[in-house]
Amino acid sequence: MTESIDTPETPPRPRGHDCVRSYLATLDGSPGVYRMLDAESRVLYVGKARNLKRRVSNYAKPTGHSPRIARMISETASMMFLTTRTETEALLLEQNLIKQLKPRYNVLLRDDKSFPNILVSKEHAYPQIKKHRGAKKEKGGYYGPFASAGAVNRTLNQLQRVFLLRNCTDSTFESRSRPCLLYQIKRCSAPCVGRISEDDYGQLVNDAERFLQGKSTQMQEQLAVEMQAASDAMEFERAAALRDRIRALTQVQSVQGINPRGVAEADVIALHLEGGQACVQVFFIRANQNWGNRDFYPRTGSGAGPEEVLQAFIGQFYDNKEPPRLLLLSHDIEDRELLAEALSEKLGRKVDIQVPQRGEKADLVAGAARNARESLGRRMSETAAQAKLLQGVAEAFGLDAAPKRVEVYDNSHIQGTNAVGGMIVAGPEGFLKSQYRKFNIKNTDLTPGDDFGMMKEVLTRRFSRLLKEDPDRQTESWPDLLLIDGGAGQVSAVAEIMAELGVEDVPMIGVAKGVDRDHGKEEFHRKGERPFALRRNDPVLYFVQRLRDEAHRFAIGAHRQKRAKSNMANPLDEVPGVGATRKRALLTHFGSAKAVSRADLADLKAVDGISDSLAETIYGFFHEKG
Repeated sequence: MTESIDTPETPPRPRGHDCVRSYLATLDGSPGVYRMLDAESRVLYVGKARNLKRRVSNYAKPTGHSPRIARMISETASMMFLTTRTETEALLLEQNLIKQLKPRYNVLLRDDKSFPNILVSKEHAYPQIKKHRGAKKEKGGYYGPFASAGAVNRTLNQLQRVFLLRNCTDSTFESRSRPCLLYQIKRCSAPCVGRISEDDYGQLVNDAERFLQGKSTQMQEQLAVEMQAASDAMEFERAAALRDRIRALTQVQSVQGINPRGVAEADVIALHLEGGQACVQVFFIRANQNWGNRDFYPRTGSGAGPEEVLQAFIGQFYDNKEPPRLLLLSHDIEDRELLAEALSEKLGRKVDIQVPQRGEKADLVAGAARNARESLGRRMSETAAQAKLLQGVAEAFGLDAAPKRVEVYDNSHIQGTNAVGGMIVAGPEGFLKSQYRKFNIKNTDLTPGDDFGMMKEVLTRRFSRLLKEDPDRQTESWPDLLLIDGGAGQVSAVAEIMAELGVEDVPMIGVAKGVDRDHGKEEFHRKGERPFALRRNDPVLYFVQRLRDEAHRFAIGAHRQKRAKSNMANPLDEVPGVGATRKRALLTHFGSAKAVSRADLADLKAVDGISDSLAETIYGFFHEKG
């Protein structure tokens, strides 16, 4: 792979078609990736080509371009090129560069989170069934992806009801002395206290995995045979239990909705474009079951067509995800075979991309397309209302233009303990939850409850990073407005912080409770100006209240998570060589972790399962701590 770029000694190049044409003599027919840059070296567009010279020569022509491409060419002042060995390599590189550089004229997938799976863990004699997200490092069977955490939770509840598998952690399992509530409501078989044998529990696990593999019909037939045999043998209690499992399976199948018979594994991807905005709807079909759907709103690159939008979406969507064996699309794409080849190489087996015209597959695509159209309609309606509110914010607070990114900050703590700062983000599309951030307060020198000090740390960390990553403010990460939960003191403190950082041109508003701290009598504070209030029924007031309350909710949630984690912490967890079994033995013997920390060496050695060397390790750990 080779790269070329203009050097500082290169004479200034012309812009537009003449600029593009000037590169033709230096190019050959190699595959590769090209970048188009403006006069300030900002990347306008990233593209890939089977033949770089032929592709660039198309841009050099003065006519025959769409308005979007014509605008892009007119802004081009320089170009960069990377040659690759194959077109597939160029395709993968193109998508990586688009995600990294976020060029204005490219289609960009903005929401690229991973999807959850169901994990049947195999690292324990009684396997646990649970939700899993991230790298698949733990030993066990993974089933997914599911469209959302809610879809996983619904399926887990169904599996618990049918197969009675445990969902507790291994440490909780080891510490149980009697069945939990889930056993009482017939959601668990209580293997923790021996209410089911290891072999019988293993059969339940096998049945659950068969269900997740789409073999539920075979299971129902087998369960029906077993139920009849139990009834004939006058084992009526067992027959009743099998009957309940068959009923639960039938109910699960009835609530799943779409369960295609002829499509075992596929992602159904449909696009709807309207008014320069796009919605892509993805349905996840696995094991002939619908495992949920998710909508995405990619940036359309200033007016790209459906084929380009869909191709870019697929390339970026599967950049960090495992593709299924089949993709069903609503629109054909230019490089369908090339993209299928790249995904097949990634998966290690054949991936087929189809645009069905009839039959069950076409019906699936039509359903996804309908969802995409309806979702985009709702979003456009909400966006219009949001844009009107943001314009109202600009008018109420004297801003030059409606803010495109509003950041709202709040702190949460209890007398300074487990302190957390929260940042939420809102814009024309509503709350941007993927942009929310929490800040664990790290400064140990702060006076407990020092809200000014906490806010200083949060904003210093936030804007120091922004200045480092995007000093020229070329991305959408810079806010147009800061909302601070507090009055004149907070605003003054924040202004000092921003001045120290050299960021004094971002407007900020302090939102303080008014008389009697009454909701609806908020006062607004700006540096160097008198506080003011908005009319009680002003939509902008309600909007700011929503922003402030959302920041408060997010900060409190982060604080509660941190507090719960610290409350659950046990000093024995930090002792080398002490696992769940030995921890339980120590706690049973001494009664508490504090008593263990105070025990002398002889007492520690007297505990069953604690060797002399481990007793010395435990004693040394707490002795050094003390």
